Amino acid sequence: MQARGSGVALALLLVVALSACTNTPPPPTSPTPVAQSSTPQPETPSQIVVGVDAVAGGYNPHQLADASTVTSALSQLLLPSVFRPTEDGTRELDENLMVSAEVTDQQPFTVTYDIQQNASWSDGAPIAAEDFDYLATAMREQPGVVAPAGYRLITDVASAEGGKRVEVTFSKPYPGWRTLFDDLLPAHLLKDAPGGWQGALADSFPAYGGPFAIKTLDLARGEIVLERNERYWAKPAAVDQLVLRRGDQPGMAGALRSGTTQFVLARTDATGLQLLGDLGPDVKLHTIARPQIASVLLRPVGSVLADDQVRAGVAALIDRDALIAEGVDGGPSATLRADAQVLAPSMPDYRATMPSAGPPAAPDPGRAEQLLTAAGYSKEAGTWRREGTALSVVIGAPGEQEPYASIAEELRRQLIAAGVEVRMVTPPPRELFSGLLAMPVTFGADEERGTPDTTGAVGVDIAVVPQAVSSDPASTLASTFGCGAAEEEAERSAPTVPANPAAFCDLSLQPTIESALTGARPVADALADVEPELWRQHVVLPLFQLADTLAVGTGVSGVTPGPPLVGPFGSAVDWTRGTG
Repeated sequence: MQARGSGVALALLLVVALSACTNTPPPPTSPTPVAQSSTPQPETPSQIVVGVDAVAGGYNPHQLADASTVTSALSQLLLPSVFRPTEDGTRELDENLMVSAEVTDQQPFTVTYDIQQNASWSDGAPIAAEDFDYLATAMREQPGVVAPAGYRLITDVASAEGGKRVEVTFSKPYPGWRTLFDDLLPAHLLKDAPGGWQGALADSFPAYGGPFAIKTLDLARGEIVLERNERYWAKPAAVDQLVLRRGDQPGMAGALRSGTTQFVLARTDATGLQLLGDLGPDVKLHTIARPQIASVLLRPVGSVLADDQVRAGVAALIDRDALIAEGVDGGPSATLRADAQVLAPSMPDYRATMPSAGPPAAPDPGRAEQLLTAAGYSKEAGTWRREGTALSVVIGAPGEQEPYASIAEELRRQLIAAGVEVRMVTPPPRELFSGLLAMPVTFGADEERGTPDTTGAVGVDIAVVPQAVSSDPASTLASTFGCGAAEEEAERSAPTVPANPAAFCDLSLQPTIESALTGARPVADALADVEPELWRQHVVLPLFQLADTLAVGTGVSGVTPGPPLVGPFGSAVDWTRGTG
């Protein structure tokens, strides 16, 4: 027994000794817990990046001078509207802003608007009757505004129920009343602001009444960052931020390919369309027709173009096809030639009304020679002259804006080659529309042209500019060609601020134009009578409807072409990142 116990003890000692000689490490010790930070890490905001060709303002959607893709986008994202167009173009009450809007009286014609009690601007001020009154007053009184005809029928804007009820009275019935009061502006901040209406939204927005707000607006970098408006009372945007980022055509195509941009909405030429098309089937392309027609206005005022024969003669010198080719440059507008005076090519009822032969369909130098000779001109050393004075015109275009700058330069070349002296002026857009094209004119008078007024401005004979169109053809007709109250009442020899950029007012056509506006006559019937006369008078030479290319990649969901003449941004609250 003793020997056996001694053997067991010896075996145990041997196991211990062998264990001590091995390389096996000792069992690990328990680690000391690391203290965790109690501060949560900020989440990266969800963001959708949109490629655009420009971000520079102004941003007032009611001024022709500010008409642009970025202005339209910002107005839909930042400003409240009474009615908004649906996908098929019909106008539907925006119940986020409004409780109701309806005709409440016929004698006089009255529309009553009830605003949601919680609808407010981002600074806390209520959206109220004063905003309606501010916009209506500006649209009646200011030059260079978009579609003012309906507003000119308004005689009173009355406030009730603390400003949340608005009663608008019209001088005559107005079937197109649902087109009014889009993109309301914050009157409490703008009515006394330096620069007045002409300075409104020149550089940014003082307050917001839509689902987004501006976080940063950096023109040097070419970027506008929008974020969810935390003061918005209705459905919040699904995405945290929208970024509008300027780029050239190769850059935007490359950003779509890499996924750093989710979609593009920009003016393109043939090269741009090819670059976007080369991205393959994952990028969907759409043409987005804009509510502007690139036009040449031969203004019938002053000592030159007030003469019907001279105006018709100059019109016969113009190669319209060459102007269109220069302006569209192979882009999507090439399919949107504007061969009617009122309806836009993208509209469902559009049809060409332009005479098929002769000017303006094609230049006719022989016809031009007959007309200018009959007006007393003769060609001397290659230049048309009358009593020793050269036939000279001033062409105006809005700064360096395209496509107008290129069209104006092509027009200048054509007229100079035909023997007409030309002076080009390219003031900033707001100065052109609110200044030069709004100078008082004398209809049919034989006053000197090219003479500066008291401010040093020179009158414009021919303007290459955008002409606004809307979903209501009667309003487009009256806004583009109708007379203002001052023109109808004033002596024809008295200087008067023109009611439209073309400075056109034909008192013989005014009853027909007004009957369409007030619903006394079907618009189609009125156009059938008016359009042939408008072509005969050679005042507005429409060229093409402006259009952008929408290119949507796979990294965004919910982006559609949007309603006609409006585009995609009206549905931005529902956009999300993800497979489209």
